[in-house]
Amino acid sequence: MSDNQSWSSSGSEEDLELDSGNPVGVVEFSGILSKWTNYIHGWQDRWVSLKNNTLSYYKSQDEREYGCRGSLCLSKAVIVAHEFDECRLDISVNDSLWYLRAQDPEHRNKWIDSIEVHRAESGYGSESSLRRHGSMMSLTSANSGVSSSSSSSSFKKGHSLREKLSEMETFRDILCRQVDTLQRYFDGCADVSRDVLERDRVLEEDEDDFPSPRASGELVHNNNGSKEKLFQPVSPKGVNGIDFKGEAITFKATTAGILATLSHCIKLMVKREDSWQKRLDKEMEKKRRIEGGYKSTLNDLKKSHYRGPDYEEGPNSLINDDEFFDAVEAALDRQDLMEEQSHCEKTRLHRSIPVPSEDLYSSTGSHRYSDKVEEMVQNHMTYSLQDMGGDANWQLVVEEGEMKVYRREVEENGIVLDPLKATHSVKGVTGHEVCNYFWDTAYRNDWETTIENFNVVETLSENAIIVFQAHKRVWPASQRDVLYLSAMRKIPAHNENDPDTWLVCNFSVDHENAQPSSRCVRAKINIGLICQTLVSPPEGDKEISRDNLVCKITYVANVNPGGWAPASVLRAVAKREYPKFLKRFTSYVQEKTAGKPILF
Repeated sequence: MSDNQSWSSSGSEEDLELDSGNPVGVVEFSGILSKWTNYIHGWQDRWVSLKNNTLSYYKSQDEREYGCRGSLCLSKAVIVAHEFDECRLDISVNDSLWYLRAQDPEHRNKWIDSIEVHRAESGYGSESSLRRHGSMMSLTSANSGVSSSSSSSSFKKGHSLREKLSEMETFRDILCRQVDTLQRYFDGCADVSRDVLERDRVLEEDEDDFPSPRASGELVHNNNGSKEKLFQPVSPKGVNGIDFKGEAITFKATTAGILATLSHCIKLMVKREDSWQKRLDKEMEKKRRIEGGYKSTLNDLKKSHYRGPDYEEGPNSLINDDEFFDAVEAALDRQDLMEEQSHCEKTRLHRSIPVPSEDLYSSTGSHRYSDKVEEMVQNHMTYSLQDMGGDANWQLVVEEGEMKVYRREVEENGIVLDPLKATHSVKGVTGHEVCNYFWDTAYRNDWETTIENFNVVETLSENAIIVFQAHKRVWPASQRDVLYLSAMRKIPAHNENDPDTWLVCNFSVDHENAQPSSRCVRAKINIGLICQTLVSPPEGDKEISRDNLVCKITYVANVNPGGWAPASVLRAVAKREYPKFLKRFTSYVQEKTAGKPILF
């Protein structure tokens, strides 16, 4: 708190007010004190009033007519002078605690003395003063407009429930005293009734021996002829000292105040219930999120525990097939997300790479793998283009529009070697363009998302290279790499009505500059991409446009992944990833060729 706030409270002589209407010895005491509000606003000056055994505070002296912002009944209040701060006093009633500061120690002591005087000499301490201290007005004022306004203001601020409970304590004390007073009155009335009955009984028995009763009392003649009173005038034993009508009115006002306060408390509690229900719902939602985060963290911890060699791919792995697949699928999902985020950046990169002449692709060139390349090309042309219809060994596993993916299950020594074959039709591109983007390593990173790094180990000819390629690891599977020869060929059609065929074949080879390492499992591949371009005649004299082009694609993959990955996982991953790869690649080619000259 700032110094000016700390010492701005005052209970100065000019601020103190005396209420001449109060009984002698009980003085209304009011003035400015600093009240601690909260950690944001700290100490704030407030107008504090001590009256009728109640301490109330207002925002300022000018705003007293709008009602108090809070009040405390001092009947059960605990007042403590601060041990170290000589200007501070703390007042508490149950859970309500006020921190107040005076201008100086002298004014603090005046406030403490005034509070103690009110506690000791308050009119609430005796029955005869119930009307004198104005309880009638204070009780009925609960229904007045000012009280309603102040209560509504307090209600809106959310502090009124505590104040109303404090008022209930005050009402309870008043009511208990009034009940005692009325009980004594009724007891007195009962005693008088018993005396009257006893007198009447005696008079009935001896009425012949007694003269007629007189107004001044009952007279009797003794033996000496003198007169004396047989019965003294009946007195209600102190009942005459109590104004029964006034007590009844005050009692009625007290009960009305209690009912009004109870009604207000019920409204407050209903509103508080709604507020607490909303807070409960928020806490439940927070709990749900925390539990979800806990489970996720627990799974991550389990995975981190699995990072040990016993929980990774291997002949004696302790991780089961379901956990293995879940982990692989989660890693692939993360890779897809990263690819989507980087896709926009990749599409902004435009490279203009010259396309070699078609004559370069009419043969494999002269190199040590020429015969092997020719053999692979002929195998693909012979077997890869065969129709799968009628072959029960091929199973259709995916069908999405023009794309169909077939699989034939083959295992060797427990290793999955399932051949995959996919057919697809892509509009607006040629077979030459598709094969060029598939073969040319300059575009590889634009569409291939599973590669960690690659390099051309050796260039055999203009259309044949040897490539080393390391794939991203998908935990808990081991990381894999592949060394393969990639060749691109054009196969002219034997019939002028048939389209030319463009083909890229990738098959594993060995090379002294790329030996297998213990870091990765070396996979073996035999992949063929075969494309044919179908051209529909344009209308009239129009030139051929990309709207007239359709590329029929056949993709064949024979992969030996090596290692010890579960067969069910390998098949599930292949079924998931191959269609995604083919759609991603063909979409990339369409984007790259849009608006460019056609390359037949």
